[in-house]
Amino acid sequence: MNLQTIRRELHQIPELGFQEEKTHRYLLNKLQELDSDRMEIKTWKTGILVKVKGNNPSKTIGFRCDMDGLPITEETGYEFTSVHDGRMHACGHDFHMTIALGSVKSIVDQPVDDDVIFIFQPAEEGPGGALPMMQSEVFQEWKPDVIFALHIAPELAVGTVSSCAGLLFANTSELFLDFKGKGGHAAYPHLTRDMTVAASSFVVELQQIVSRALDPLESAVVTIGKMESGFVQNAIAETARLEGTIRTLQPEAIDVVREKLERLAKGFEISHECKIDIDYGSNYYQVYNGKDYTDLFRKVINETDLHYQEAGPAMTGEDFGYMLKEIPGFMFWLGVDSPNGLHSSQLQPDERALIYGVQAVTSTIHSIARR
Repeated sequence: MNLQTIRRELHQIPELGFQEEKTHRYLLNKLQELDSDRMEIKTWKTGILVKVKGNNPSKTIGFRCDMDGLPITEETGYEFTSVHDGRMHACGHDFHMTIALGSVKSIVDQPVDDDVIFIFQPAEEGPGGALPMMQSEVFQEWKPDVIFALHIAPELAVGTVSSCAGLLFANTSELFLDFKGKGGHAAYPHLTRDMTVAASSFVVELQQIVSRALDPLESAVVTIGKMESGFVQNAIAETARLEGTIRTLQPEAIDVVREKLERLAKGFEISHECKIDIDYGSNYYQVYNGKDYTDLFRKVINETDLHYQEAGPAMTGEDFGYMLKEIPGFMFWLGVDSPNGLHSSQLQPDERALIYGVQAVTSTIHSIARR
């Protein structure tokens, strides 16, 4: 199984959440090529679950990878660039799937006593595939007793992995606000309700939620990344749309931010004589690593030629947090040494990291199976 070839082929066919049809077929073909009696394969929507039967199972070990791409136009200059316009594997899920495939083959070739479930999960980037997948009949039938996952880290060197006990990824919520006022001619502003002004003022006021409504010891971020209003330079905008994200280190802080945001919106509706609709989109629970399994992972890595580096909490979001909320386990970063970061149109992870990813995953599975 050539990991580099697989990664490049997957890189060319990025698809958005729950649209991973080509990716689904590609993965099934690769899994079926293994032609092993030890394997059992089930599907859920565009996702795939693979059981590798253990020699004498007493528990089930789970490894999860994500499948979807992002709505980003690729600018890497690769010869194997995305063939889907406006779609790119800009978060490394092509790496994650490749490492999972390589790990399936390794465990098939060198089985452990316990059953191992490899979970290829769709829609991590949105609208969120982990929670509905966990609620599915097939997942519940094969529900792991312990689960872990990885994510590439562009800032870490190849051969380095990083994790920590406790909080690794933040609680996150998408944020969409639609403003509706009254449009009109630019020469008669008194006859209109200008939503460009309303939305712009709202963005400025929004920043005070974190600085004045939250305990300074509670970390939070409210970011508006996109703003749209108006159609022509000499007309006052009747509508405006803000798109952003809320991120907190404490689950309860999300509710505080939302409450203050909704109160602010009600005030703006009165002062700007408009209507504001709020949609929180996809929401991800924090990734909170169990100490026992994180300690085990550190010990495993220190017995290999990989380098372990202690991590700290990050404001990034991951719907794997829902799995860890219900199942003991952990997540770790895998160094890929890219000058451009996650979600960049120029992300270029070093492919030498693929074999290190497989080594980290399979060594961990063998170690958990021996417990």
